[in-house]
Amino acid sequence: MSNSPGIAALHADPTQALYRKITWRLIPFLCLCYLAAYLDRINIGFAKLQMTDQLHFSETAFGLGAGLFFVGYILFEVPSNLILQRVGARVWIARIMITWGLISACTLLVTSTTQFYLLRFLLGVAEAGFLPGVLYYLTTWFPTYRRGRVIALFMIGLPLSSVIGGPLSGWIMGHFDNAAGLRGWQWLFLIEAVPSVLLGLLTFWALPNRFQDAQWLDADEKALLDQQLRADDADTGERQQRLRDGLLNIKVWMLGGIDFSILLSAYAMGFWMPTFIRNAGVVDTLHIGLLTALPSVAALLGMLLIGASSDKHRERRWHIIVPFLVGAAAMASAPFYSHNLVATVLLFAIASAAIIGAVPVFFSLPATFLKGTAAAAGFALACSLANIAGLVSNSLMGVAIDVTGSSAGALWFFAGCLILSSLLVIALPARLVNR
Repeated sequence: MSNSPGIAALHADPTQALYRKITWRLIPFLCLCYLAAYLDRINIGFAKLQMTDQLHFSETAFGLGAGLFFVGYILFEVPSNLILQRVGARVWIARIMITWGLISACTLLVTSTTQFYLLRFLLGVAEAGFLPGVLYYLTTWFPTYRRGRVIALFMIGLPLSSVIGGPLSGWIMGHFDNAAGLRGWQWLFLIEAVPSVLLGLLTFWALPNRFQDAQWLDADEKALLDQQLRADDADTGERQQRLRDGLLNIKVWMLGGIDFSILLSAYAMGFWMPTFIRNAGVVDTLHIGLLTALPSVAALLGMLLIGASSDKHRERRWHIIVPFLVGAAAMASAPFYSHNLVATVLLFAIASAAIIGAVPVFFSLPATFLKGTAAAAGFALACSLANIAGLVSNSLMGVAIDVTGSSAGALWFFAGCLILSSLLVIALPARLVNR
C-alpha cells in the first residue's frame, strides 16, 4: 500500500517539484527568446551568400559590418543590465526584443556599406543586455547548485537557432528569391524578424518580474523558494553587492577574458559556417543550411551533457578546461581539410560540442561571488568584454580571407586563445569554481 502512486506523490520532494514547475514556466519561453535573438544576430552569415555579390561588398567590408554589431552591444551592455534591474525583467526584455526585431527587418533596405554598418551597430545597441539580463534574472529564481543545468537548458536556444535557422534561412533565400521584387536575403531579414517582435509582446504576459509576483506559485511555494535562495546566500558566504564590486572585481575581468576566447571561436562558426561549407563544394543554399545545422546539433548535445555532468559532480573547472582543449584541437585542424566536406563538418561539430557545450558551466560562475547590483553589473561587464570578440573574430576572418585566400591564420589564432583561456580557468580559485 505504501508503494502506491498516491502515497508516493504525498511524499514527493516539494523542492524538486517547485524547481520543476519554475523551470517549465520560465525556461522554454526564455529559450525561444534566445533562439530568436541569436537568429537575428547570425542570419547575416546566410545573407552574405547573396548580398555581398549584389551589393559588391568585399570580405573585409562584410566582416567589419558583422563585427560592428558588437560595438553597439558592448557600449550599452552594462547600462542596459542596470536598467533591467531597476525597471524589471518583463518590461526591459520586451523592449530589447521588439526593437532588435524591427532594426533587423530594416536591414533589407541596405544598399551601401555605410547603411550596413549603421544598422549593424544599432542592432547591437538594441540587443545589448539581453543575455546578461536573463542570466541575472535566473539568479533570482535558482540557487547556485541548480544553475548549471538551468542555464544549459536556456542556452539550448543558441545551437537551436542554427539547427532551425540554418535550413530555414537556406529555404527562404532559395524559395523567395525575386518574389515581389525582393532578393532572397531581403526576405530573410524580414521573415526572421517577425518572431522577435511577437515574442517581445508576449514577454509582458509570460515573465513575472520577481518570484513574489508569479501568480502560478502559491504562498507555500513562494515561502519555500525564498528559504532556498536565502540558504544559498548563506552557504556561499558574503558576496559582493555594490556596483563597483561588480565592475572592479579582478575575477569578473578574468571571466571576461575567458568568455572572449569562447566567443572568438563561437562567432567564427556562427557567422562563417555557411561560407566554410560553400568552400567545401556545396552550392545549393538549402543544402548549405541543412549541413550548417549539424555542428549546432552537436553543440546542443554538448551543452546538455557537460552542464548535467558539472552539476552532478559540483565541479566546474575541468568541465571548462577539457572542452576548451578539445575545441582548440578541432579548430586548429579544420584548415587542413577545408575542401573536404565530411571532415569540415565533423571537425566543426566537435569544436561546437566542446566550446559551446562549456558555455552554460562558464556562465554559472559570476553569481557564485556576486549578487544584487554587483551581479547585474558583473554579468554585463563580463559579456561586454567578451563581445569584443565579435568585432575581432569577424574582422580578422574577413581580412584573412581577402589577404591570404584562407581562414587558416584566423582559426589558428582562435585555437591559441582557447588554450590560453584554459590557463585562466586554472587560475580561478577552486573554492570559487567548484560549487
